[in-house]
Formats: sequence, C-alpha cells, structure tokens
Amino acid sequence: MSARRISQSEYRKVAERMKKIQEEQKLIVRRMSKIKYKIAILSNKGGVGKSFVTVSLAGALAINGRRVGVLDADIHGPTIHKMLGLPTGLGMPARSDGTIFPVEVPPGIKLASMGLLLPEDETPIIWRGSLKTTALRELLAYTDWGELDYLLIDLPPGTGDEQLTIAQIIPNLTGFILVTIPSEVSKVIVKKAIAFANRLNKKIIGIIENMSYFRCPDGSIQYIFGKGAAEELAKEYGIRFLGRIPIDPKIREANDRGKLFFLEYPDSEASKAFLEAAKKVIEIVESGERGSNESEASG
Repeated sequence: MSARRISQSEYRKVAERMKKIQEEQKLIVRRMSKIKYKIAILSNKGGVGKSFVTVSLAGALAINGRRVGVLDADIHGPTIHKMLGLPTGLGMPARSDGTIFPVEVPPGIKLASMGLLLPEDETPIIWRGSLKTTALRELLAYTDWGELDYLLIDLPPGTGDEQLTIAQIIPNLTGFILVTIPSEVSKVIVKKAIAFANRLNKKIIGIIENMSYFRCPDGSIQYIFGKGAAEELAKEYGIRFLGRIPIDPKIREANDRGKLFFLEYPDSEASKAFLEAAKKVIEIVESGERGSNESEASG
C-alpha cells in the first residue's frame, strides 16, 4: 500500500506550526533565564492539599525576602487564584504583542493561572492532552514574570501530560517538591511520583507531609490519617524531609474566604511549619545540594 502524499497546503500548515513551537520555546528559554529557581510541586494523588502547600510555601519564601511567582498548571481545576482572593475571570494584563503579566498579591506573590482567564467558576475545560500541552507552553512563553528568585509550578495529580510538559520544556528545572498525607495509600502512590522524577533524571528537593496530625484543645495529638509515612519515604529514598503540616480548621476557613492562611494566622503551628520548610528549601537549592537521584547517579 502506497503512503498518502502530503499536499503543499498541509505541509505549510505543519511547517508553520513547527516554527511557532520553536519560537515559543525560545521565548520560554528567555523568560526562564530571568528566574533563578524553577520548582514543580508534585503529587501523584489528588486530595492531599498540594495547591494549599504551593501557595503557603510561596508566601513563606516571600516573607524570607525572595521574589516569588506561582504558575497554576492545573488546567482542569485551577484553585490557587481563589485561595489568594482573586475572582475567576479577573484576567491578566496584556500587551498588543501577546505578552501577558501575572497578577501580584501580598506578600509579593505573582500568579499566572487559567482560572483568571475562565469566564466563571463553573466553566469546564474539556481538552485533550495536545491542547493542554499547547496552553501550558503558551502560558510559559508569553507570561512576563520579570526577574524572580523562585517560580513554583502547581501541578495537577498524576504523571501525565502536564507533568511531562513542565519537566521537558522548562530549561534547567531545579526539581520537584513532593506532597503527601500520612496514609499508606498516599505513601504507595507517591512512590510513583518519585519514580517519575527519577526516570526523567530530575532532582527531588524534598517531601512535605500535609494533614500530618490534629492537635486537640487539650493539647493531645491525634494522627487521623496515620503517622510517619513521609519520613519513611524520605529515609527509604534519601530525600530531604521538609516538615509536617498539621490539620487546622482555620486552613479551610481561610481558603474559602480567599485569604492566605500564612498571613492570616502567622503564629499557627502550620504557618511556622511552612516557614521552616521554606528555610530548608532555600538551604537546599541555594547551596546546590544534590537531590536523591543525583546522589544515586554519582554513586
């Protein structure tokens, strides 16, 4: 059977598309060159509070004097803008050449998100993988972050299109921070995220355990979802343990009101834990400390 010949018009369309992709990749390289550290927040399981961890860690880094941006790469379920008190459909400032600018909120966090571009909360994004890849590439290419110390990328659950896109098209990705809860189910699934990072030869900066425990009014501690899973993973894989974030009803209240928990309750155990986690992240990435897969490769 002979192969179908490609018409000149089809060839031109393919060539134009490839040229556009190459131009966007050059733009990404240029934008990312102004950002010192690019960190993706990863969990292979949903419902572990990854977006809350991302935005709180961003706040803690900003409090430590770092210039911080957040890219919400969860195309289907962006929520970070809501946690920061920004309405869906707010939009992002843009220039006629297609350049867009992230929205900045206290304490100095710049945010780019599809949630700011949707007309309303109930609007679904019904896209296949290729469209999501295109959207992420264009967000990275046309968003002008300026000079930043840290860009945190909030990934959706899983190890598919969005995760691969971020890992492959961001030059010199600093690494991944893993988020889990202390349950055995979550522990097993996070191992897949570790394997994903190692397969791509990307550094794992550390792991954070969210919903780690609940402190009762009498001061006693209840381990509602189990105990010690993240620390066990850290020891097993040679990953830095970044800290435990307790369950606190005020977290849900702050998120629902669009208030950054870290600023609303700075003296809470959770906020203090994020400050410590941010200090560890700064220590690891700014000193050039090797990640777990890098250690294994060199050994």
